Amino acid sequence: MSLIITDDCINCDVCEPECPNGAISQGEEIYVIDPNLCTECVGHFDEPQCQQVCPVDCIPLDPDNVESQEELMEKYRILTGKA
Repeated sequence: MSLIITDDCINCDVCEPECPNGAISQGEEIYVIDPNLCTECVGHFDEPQCQQVCPVDCIPLDPDNVESQEELMEKYRILTGKA
């Protein structure tokens, strides 16, 4: 499952540089997460780094992009070339 940034985002810019996959970018109104790049930091860290630094707790799991730990690890391997 990838993560999603909700409308509670205050555009503080602390999440974007924390993403090791470059999945977070500035959208039209708030930051957005590309579900094709988000691995919930699987392969990089034990916990999603964007969730750890978000001051308003607006980065929950995205119920529209459900993935298992195995699928997230496979995505990590493909994105990093460690397949």
